[in-house]
Amino acid sequence: MTEPRTSSTDRSAVLALIPAWNEAERIGPVVRGARARLPVLVVDDGSVDETGEAARDAGAMVVRHPENRGKGAALKTGFAWALEHGYDAVLTLDADGQHDPAEIPKFLAAFEAGAGDLIIGARDFSKMPWPRWWSQPLGCWLLSRALGVPIQDNQSGYRLLTRRLLERMRLTSTGFEMEVEMIAEAVRLGLPIAWVPIRTIYGIGKPSNFHPLWDTIRFLQMVWRIWRDRCRRG
Repeated sequence: MTEPRTSSTDRSAVLALIPAWNEAERIGPVVRGARARLPVLVVDDGSVDETGEAARDAGAMVVRHPENRGKGAALKTGFAWALEHGYDAVLTLDADGQHDPAEIPKFLAAFEAGAGDLIIGARDFSKMPWPRWWSQPLGCWLLSRALGVPIQDNQSGYRLLTRRLLERMRLTSTGFEMEVEMIAEAVRLGLPIAWVPIRTIYGIGKPSNFHPLWDTIRFLQMVWRIWRDRCRRG
């Protein structure tokens, strides 16, 4: 199941990690695009379709959850796998095609330049559909206030994490809010965050697994916890 820890840069071993749930129809091109640049691990989060088979056919290694646990849980499984197999960094992207694998070199260049331990793809919010074009900037403003540092894009799942961050951060969430928690952990640990511009891709078919009400509530709870902890630390 393992493959050599090499990347297209021939300098550092970077793993592309794709969490997936019921994405059999769309995951193939994403895996093939990422596989052209990096080894790929797909965490099949309890899919009831042929997501795992489609990912393997496209060239990915696959780990499967027996039941759906949430995107955050799938990411944690992938992070643990990457650490166990000696990777220097993990690049995460979504299985549904909203992240263009052709932009992977931007993250690799920033990583090789030492730009940050958490490198996040920043989208153009003005190109998002309603209500995201206003809710995403509002969320970034709230999180920036809570953390005390400027955050350009808090929900982008297209990001690279170094081994140093993976080994030290403490993640407790299992859903989409984990992407906010990663940022908070990097800030808590004093590790630098960097940003690279990425395409804003929407309208590609299947609705997002993001639940507007409940995932927004979880996001606000996470922001409140971050603000409270920061106030306690003084």
